[in-house]
Amino acid sequence: MVATTPVPIAPLPLQRFESVLGPEAYRCVREEAERVRDVCAGRILWNINSTARGGGVAEMLQSLLAYGRGCGVDVRWEVMVGDESFFAVTKRLHNHLHGSPGDGLPLDHAAREIYEAMTRRTAEGLADRISPGDIVLLHDPQTAGMIPVLRELGGFLIWRCHVGIDTPNRITQQAWRFLRGYVAQADAYVFSRRQYVWESLDPDRTVLIAPSIDVFSAKNEALTEVQTHAILAAAGLQEDDLDAGAAVFTRIDGSPARVERRAEVEEDRRLRPDHQLVVQVSRWDRLKDPAGVIDGFVQHVVPHCDAHLLYAGPAVSAVADDPEGRAVLAEARTRRAALTAAARERVHLVALPMADLEENAAIVNALQRRADVVVQKSLAEGFGLTVAEAMWKRRAVVASRIGGIQDQIDDGRSGLLVGPGDLRAYGQAVVALLGDPARATEMGRRAARRVAERFLGTRSLTQYFRLFGRLLDGRPAAEPS
Repeated sequence: MVATTPVPIAPLPLQRFESVLGPEAYRCVREEAERVRDVCAGRILWNINSTARGGGVAEMLQSLLAYGRGCGVDVRWEVMVGDESFFAVTKRLHNHLHGSPGDGLPLDHAAREIYEAMTRRTAEGLADRISPGDIVLLHDPQTAGMIPVLRELGGFLIWRCHVGIDTPNRITQQAWRFLRGYVAQADAYVFSRRQYVWESLDPDRTVLIAPSIDVFSAKNEALTEVQTHAILAAAGLQEDDLDAGAAVFTRIDGSPARVERRAEVEEDRRLRPDHQLVVQVSRWDRLKDPAGVIDGFVQHVVPHCDAHLLYAGPAVSAVADDPEGRAVLAEARTRRAALTAAARERVHLVALPMADLEENAAIVNALQRRADVVVQKSLAEGFGLTVAEAMWKRRAVVASRIGGIQDQIDDGRSGLLVGPGDLRAYGQAVVALLGDPARATEMGRRAARRVAERFLGTRSLTQYFRLFGRLLDGRPAAEPS
């Protein structure tokens, strides 16, 4: 049985960032790229994770690895081929790292046997392809068990943890204990925030790199108002008589494309272009709190205005490493069905097509640009790049005061933060922004500037390039303080 599946990577030029960064900042990025190209000559930079579609990690890899290859680095991307029992264990680990019991089952000896069998097989399947001196970047809990096997090959191992929690609890610490023995054998471990770093890990091997967005991707490229509305109409999300030929977007390689696939929509009434719209885009995950998003909207927004709520996630059959997605979508549909007719017609549940990931991204782009307010009312969030994506589009954002969302939003200036369980505060914040378009517009302007300063892909690339250089030079992974 095949242990991994390769993901094709087409090179992208760094030069396109010069217009966004300005000449001086771009020069620094280019010089770092030239240095890493030289020190990585003859080496392969491997990236291994559990899915090529659905979620922020896969999206980041698609862009960052393409720019790495565009810099002249031999970058490869392999996706684990797991089974249902393995992904049940790794979803449990994901939930535990967020402090949530998930399916309620333990991380016991049986779970470890399932986990180690799959990660060992995956590592052994790659062993004859990875050479001494290669750099292997392993992403998230699914891959940590590969480290002991790959350790024997003589390369440089980096484990990247994209998830975490501000205040670890007993459940979180159980996940740490399960994974720590594997992770501690890596040459470096990368976390998104200082608060996420585990106890007893070596500070000299601990590196902080915040996630980032690609402003040239189909999810973030500029769209005209006509394009935005035409894309939504083509996807079946909005009533509109625009020509389908206007539902166009640009792929990341510069080629033109058109949205043609329709989303699965649960609704009683079609959206119109003149409806005020509140949008959350998330995976179908209980930690994203679709139930709370719906309840807070119905209880605290519906009585005060005529806005509609659209909650969008991926088609659940397309995300292989998330076995809970189908159940969470079903729960959201059941919750919506139980609403009064008047409330129900203002709540829209959408499963977005995933056959073409860039088409999916273009639909998300149009949804966020169409929104009057974007929300991210998660109960736990490693970082939450949907926030930065909406901010880049100059949207006013209401989001939970947790995790990396707090790093993105300057509360009251570039968005509004609320307690993750406070439905009233969430609803009141949404109503306040819907009722004050001038404030929302100014907030969106500040938000875009903040993303440009802190969360562009070039910043992440530069930090990774420096990490690779330090490891290859034999220096500690952590930058001197």
